[in-house]
Amino acid sequence: MIHTDIAEILCVKPKTKKTKTKTMEQDVKKTKTKTMKIEGEVVVMKKNLLDFKDVMASLLDRVHELLGRRVSLHLISSLQPDPAANEKRGRLGKAAHLEKWVTKIKTSVTAGETAFGVTFDWDESMGPPAAFVIKNHHHSQFYLKSLTLRGFPESEGEGGPIHFICNSWIYPNHRYRSDRFFFSNKAYLPSKTPELMKELREEELMNLRGDKKGGELKEWDRVYDYACYNDLGAPEKGPDSVRPVLGGSPELPYPRRGKTGRKPNKADPKSESRLAFLNLNIYVPRDERFSHVKFSDFLAYALKAVTQVLFPEIASVCDKTINEFDSFEDVFHLYDGSIKLANGHTIAKLRDIIPWEMFRELVRNDGERFLKFPLPDILKESRSAWRTDEEFSREMLAGLNPVVISRLQEFPPKSNLDSAKYGNQDSSIREEHIDAYMNRLSVQEALEHNKLYILDHHDALMPYLTRINSTNTKTYATRTLLLLQEDGTLKPLAIELSLPHAQGESHGSVSKVFTPAETGVEGSVWQLAKAYAGVNDSGYHQLISHWLQTHAVIEPFIIATNRQLSVVHPIYKLLHPHFRDTMNINALARHVLISSDGILERTVFPGRYAMELSSSIYKNWVFTDQALPKDLLKRGLAMEDPNSDNGVKLLIEDYPYAVDGLEIWSAIKTWVTEYCSFYYKNDKTVQTDIEIQSWWTELRTKGHGDKQHESWWPSMQTRDDLIESCTIIIWIASALHAAVNFGQYPYAGFLPNRPTVSRRFMPEPGTVEYTELVEDTDVAFLKTITPQLQTLLGISIIETLSMHSTDEIYLGQRESPNWTADDEALEAFKRFGKELELIENNIIKRNNDKKFKNRTGPVNIPYTLLYPNTTDYTREGGLTGKGIPNSVSI
Repeated sequence: MIHTDIAEILCVKPKTKKTKTKTMEQDVKKTKTKTMKIEGEVVVMKKNLLDFKDVMASLLDRVHELLGRRVSLHLISSLQPDPAANEKRGRLGKAAHLEKWVTKIKTSVTAGETAFGVTFDWDESMGPPAAFVIKNHHHSQFYLKSLTLRGFPESEGEGGPIHFICNSWIYPNHRYRSDRFFFSNKAYLPSKTPELMKELREEELMNLRGDKKGGELKEWDRVYDYACYNDLGAPEKGPDSVRPVLGGSPELPYPRRGKTGRKPNKADPKSESRLAFLNLNIYVPRDERFSHVKFSDFLAYALKAVTQVLFPEIASVCDKTINEFDSFEDVFHLYDGSIKLANGHTIAKLRDIIPWEMFRELVRNDGERFLKFPLPDILKESRSAWRTDEEFSREMLAGLNPVVISRLQEFPPKSNLDSAKYGNQDSSIREEHIDAYMNRLSVQEALEHNKLYILDHHDALMPYLTRINSTNTKTYATRTLLLLQEDGTLKPLAIELSLPHAQGESHGSVSKVFTPAETGVEGSVWQLAKAYAGVNDSGYHQLISHWLQTHAVIEPFIIATNRQLSVVHPIYKLLHPHFRDTMNINALARHVLISSDGILERTVFPGRYAMELSSSIYKNWVFTDQALPKDLLKRGLAMEDPNSDNGVKLLIEDYPYAVDGLEIWSAIKTWVTEYCSFYYKNDKTVQTDIEIQSWWTELRTKGHGDKQHESWWPSMQTRDDLIESCTIIIWIASALHAAVNFGQYPYAGFLPNRPTVSRRFMPEPGTVEYTELVEDTDVAFLKTITPQLQTLLGISIIETLSMHSTDEIYLGQRESPNWTADDEALEAFKRFGKELELIENNIIKRNNDKKFKNRTGPVNIPYTLLYPNTTDYTREGGLTGKGIPNSVSI
């Protein structure tokens, strides 16, 4: 606890007998002591409700201010120790207060920042302050953005403003067990921390760990801790709503989530009790919650989505087939008609005069239609191009899930499932199936020349298929075989649809192979085969590529970083922007998306087994393989090349995700290397950094505790270990997430292109379903894939998830230009930004180069999912289809 009784601190009584020497020393001190007036500026934002300023809270705060209960600040000396704290921390200066609170605070109803003056009386001999204490004696909390001090004389080559970047909610003082304090923006390794800062540094970490704090965590608590995924089920509703605990067992391993401290569920003590569905007040540390702008955007998108679901559903009650699309025209009508909002100067002016962000989002100026879904990019050029084989294949390289395709290295494809448990699961595709489509190549020649590729979801889904198909879902485990052609495009050769053997899974699989056809019933069957492959890929994308491999795996890094790395640690400063909003969006996802009977279970084919399936895939997750070059090598899409900047050479030259991604990866790694090398001159500096070692140990043993004994974890004994690990973390949080998230609406906003559910099996000759397929292909197709309500729910949620917030911060940008005081780090960051600008130009050039057919394809969608967007400061947000946010923020 920092002592704030200044009189007590300064009142050090001398002995009665004074020697002449002591008296002279005191006289000298009196002569040298000089009190300065230090002017400061504090930027705050008052408590708000969405965009609305909390008027009652503002009124009560003014009353407190008039009664002398003010907001006080004390600077902490970097040179003079505090006798009242056993001289282990810096001496406190006199209290200063925010000036003109009553008269200066904004009177408008909308929330916004306000700058207050503050004047400190400061003893010059105390040197520049290392930190400051703030106490809020008002009624309500406020957001403290920054404190900037001016007027300090230059000393030891230092001068100019001193910046304290705070970005934290300050609650009334009685809510805290210890004082709130903030450090200046100077970065320090633990071993180089000024002596009078060391105790403060450790105390702040202890506060954030909240060690041994029991009970439900409250909004003013600042505790980061771990918990298993035991909050997905609702056992009180009955057996159908029970979900297993993920994490903490070898059978169901999982990354850890943030702790909430809610009580155990009364029906099942192993499960955590859940909040009411509409209660979004889920505990995450207050500073991890969305900003008021982001939350307003989020609710506006959700409100818009609800109206888009309700209107077609109400209309369908009078339709001839409830919950069915009767034709593709019914699907197209979701985007046609309605009120077309103006695009340009007029609507921009209208938005400017609408005061609340939430309602401004309902009146967008990017061409969206009111109460209708915006037209997905996949339909803008043509309403039929999505059905072509070229587009079907291209999306494996440049669509919303370009991270699964691999090179086929043996034929027929083999299974890695345990044959003792699952029988023979090897592929039934044979050369005679595909010979006619091989462009005069033999299978052996194609293998030798790296021409055969596969989209293989067989092993991931087969162990769950019996249970999945016991529900309303009727689907297959699929393998899709592809040929790389001379023009760099892929063409499908065959799709294998497999089911568990009727006599039991130990008897292996029963498979059928389908090959390309364009006309007749064979063409209709081929379109359905592609749809089943698309259903597999859609489910895998949402559960694994998107949720597990970005959202879920990054959360333990956020928790460990806040618990073990001080805010003044250089690695904290490096990583912190890449954690923005992630804990909040993950908490909301657990509440409404991935929970029992949540939106994901209702709209994606694994249904109630979705999260359990993702746990089985996590068993094979390897942190070091998330580095893009290693991932490409592992999937056989690249070969080692010591002459390349990234050490790899792509085997598919026109692979937009990989081409753009490798440039982004290289830029991130160069930036991280330059930054880390400034603070860590050698390997020993890493080894002796107690915070880094504690961080990495906790990350492995707690955050990803179910994988703590894996041999692939970096030992964190070298600077290269630190550089590679930080690069992977930033890559996952920024570019990888952007690649698998923001393409959702452009490609899957038209669900027939990316169906998420199949409701019946492939029609067999002689059945009613087969006759329907012959007579009306489109109706048969629509009756097989996602029905109307799930379609509306699905595209509503992916529209929301594909939106960029209006307060987005992109890769190469920072919330404050004063995020660090170290000029070398700032210069390296500028170089990083310049490199990202060059990559933007490279992407534009490649998209305009007609020889790269995979970059636009038959649907004419330029690949911009890894376009950094560093120079766009318009903050318009919406469905831009480009830009790499710093973090997993949606």
